[in-house]
Amino acid sequence: MFQTVYEAFLASVAEVAGQPLLAVPPGPSYAPNGHEITYDQAREQVEALKQRYRAAGYGHGHRVGLLFENRPEHLLHVLALNALGASQVPINPDYTHDEMLYQMDHSEADLAVCLSSRVSALERVARDRTAKPLPVADGERLPEALPRPAMAAPRSDAPGRMTEAALLYTSGTTGRPKGCILTNDYWLTAGQWYFDMGRSGGRIDIQPGAERLINPLPVFHMNCGAVSFTCMVLAKGCLVLPDRFHPNRWWKDVVSTRATIMHYLGVMPPLLLNHPKIPEERQHGLKFGIGAGIEPQLHRAFEERFGVPLIEVWGMTEVGRMFADHVEPRQVDTRAFGMPFNGFEAKIVDDQDVEVPRGTPGELLVRFAGPDPRKGFFAGYLKNEKATAEAWRGGWFHSGDAVSQGEDGMLYFVDRKKNIIRRSGENIAAAEVEAALQAHEAVAQVAVISVPDELRDEEVMACIVSMPGVAPGQKLADDLFAWTYEKLAYYKPPGWILFLEKLPTTGTQKVQKTQIFPAGEDPRKRPGAIDLRDRKKRRRAA
Repeated sequence: MFQTVYEAFLASVAEVAGQPLLAVPPGPSYAPNGHEITYDQAREQVEALKQRYRAAGYGHGHRVGLLFENRPEHLLHVLALNALGASQVPINPDYTHDEMLYQMDHSEADLAVCLSSRVSALERVARDRTAKPLPVADGERLPEALPRPAMAAPRSDAPGRMTEAALLYTSGTTGRPKGCILTNDYWLTAGQWYFDMGRSGGRIDIQPGAERLINPLPVFHMNCGAVSFTCMVLAKGCLVLPDRFHPNRWWKDVVSTRATIMHYLGVMPPLLLNHPKIPEERQHGLKFGIGAGIEPQLHRAFEERFGVPLIEVWGMTEVGRMFADHVEPRQVDTRAFGMPFNGFEAKIVDDQDVEVPRGTPGELLVRFAGPDPRKGFFAGYLKNEKATAEAWRGGWFHSGDAVSQGEDGMLYFVDRKKNIIRRSGENIAAAEVEAALQAHEAVAQVAVISVPDELRDEEVMACIVSMPGVAPGQKLADDLFAWTYEKLAYYKPPGWILFLEKLPTTGTQKVQKTQIFPAGEDPRKRPGAIDLRDRKKRRRAA
């Protein structure tokens, strides 16, 4: 059994030295013609980086902030640090000064390494830091002698399975983000889990030494940086890293990089479906796509147009493992995301943590079967034992997701618990309203939230970004209301619609609903908010 990600990497180098480990499609400034790094080339660069870190005094227990955007260099530094027992603290390139300062302070990072263009920003963070010095190094012009840490490595023993490999910060819905401690065990379990799913039947098919996985999600998040990368290392495959998702060149990137697997987010399918047809969209070699959040109304249409089965999965930073609806017949017209599998257990409970009957929505709880229910999960929230204990109360991890479970065990996503709108005693899942609106050809992005209502407690509000060339306004609001009124129960369509130029998103393009309006603002009072409440009337019986 491998003890570290670095050990797994070396084992693969020994078998497939000349095969590509990392690839970049043509386009970005740092690789205009594309770029590939083979396993042996990666080993050479990782060993050189490891020696520089070691010579400067970095070792087991240190933390190093990394800001390389979505470049392969990020993962090379990760492997070098992992070899020494040091942990990476990936920095979201979209973070503001205050957000970076909080992350570097809270993590007590011992060094920050970044792109040349971000050195000055991190030096400002270092100047404002109060806990301890924060040396900053230019990762593109890395000096032979790195700045030394303020303190010696906390541990002198060799890194092992339970050594911290990464500290990832989740997007908090309230307060500051929490730092998730992810060990080598987490990384190796996550990668092996994905690999094993590909050998257990179904549409996930991962062949050793043969796969090229294109993932446009940020490498500084668990999906790309931990699950995809470690799986490709274990499977001796290649991870393809676009700088970000580009709808206008996605299929060209897929074809030019010879990708066999794609990862996606729910925002991608509607953008690709709304894009004009091009030859490359049917010239690819993709076997399947893995992701979450495709609207059921679009799922079948995507597969029929592009010839790629999209496999809906469920996972979280804290969990590492995935559920996946990959065994035929897949339930593409629903929000199914798989069944408990290979010891990864699920339970649906009410607000008192009492298990609910099959078919009843409730909160998804998960654990691993056996004596250690936390095996393979995150090791805890840094400096927040209370939050860790609360998340694990009763021996199950509380996901915060509202789901239901069929009689056959299939799990169906309903919504985040916090996104349930309570209107006149009726529970409305924001995701259901979003799905109906997203299926309209005039809608590019949508976020459905609850707003106060003096009569009905809460009302549905839709914040919408219209497609390019589509004029927002009363007429479009009328059309969208009529569209949803035809598809949903009378109380579910939006009582308010507000058109915006853009919606705030995380690095993984998830809409941050809590960032749409400043704290304390009543969204109904925002100029341009269109009141449609009087149209929400019960239909007369036929």
